Amino acid sequence: MHNELFSIGPVTIYGYGLMIAIGIFAAYFSTEHLAKKTDLEPEPVFNLLIVGVLSGLLGAKLLYYITIFKDILANPKLLLQFSDGFVVYGGIITGIVAAALYCKIKKLPFLRYLDCAAPSIALAQGFGRIGCFLAGCCYGVEMESPISITFTHSAFAPNNVPLFPSQLVSSAFDFLNFALLAVLLKHNKKPGKIGAFYLIFYSVGRFIIEFFRGDLGRGSVGTLSTSQFISIFVALAGVAMVIALTRPKPQRIVSEENK
Repeated sequence: MHNELFSIGPVTIYGYGLMIAIGIFAAYFSTEHLAKKTDLEPEPVFNLLIVGVLSGLLGAKLLYYITIFKDILANPKLLLQFSDGFVVYGGIITGIVAAALYCKIKKLPFLRYLDCAAPSIALAQGFGRIGCFLAGCCYGVEMESPISITFTHSAFAPNNVPLFPSQLVSSAFDFLNFALLAVLLKHNKKPGKIGAFYLIFYSVGRFIIEFFRGDLGRGSVGTLSTSQFISIFVALAGVAMVIALTRPKPQRIVSEENK
């Protein structure tokens, strides 16, 4: 629960940044490994990673700005705070769209690469949430329980108050999601289906964990948080993908004259 892990001269290594870096490297090697296992060319994985990460960071930041739009109108200097304030769904959506466009330009099978990347995205998120725990952001609601945690030097979470460990629960779910998707990938015969399952599994888990989040300054839509609201549509999109991919293609009827 200490974000500043150690220093090397004037350089300080922060837990959040370190976990994000580990997550990105883990996602790269995992995607490359899964691509080879599914007889998919692994060479484009690196470029897809760069496209996905850069566009994902941009999308996550833009969605955060949208959630605090009223605050920005009152204090435009908030636009200059680049180091914190990201909404994961913005990163997921823009990352997938950017990767799809890249695959279209390069004439690559997007759905097959998406299937290999989906488990790896969950893996990266698992490490990222550990980083959130070290930094104290994305903290849970106040709760007295055997699993509660208490921050003492956090710049984000309330200190000296028992909180639900939402970051660690999210991390455990992400690692479980990674393992499940990787297993399903071995038996998948419909390109795009694993990507669809990722959208469903992540959205359901995120919708539930939001009830236990204590950082309420992330926007809301009615009684739902912004992430819960988005989760509904992302999950429905995943379900629609599964239905479309599993629906049998209509067979063409050839007349006797055209045989």
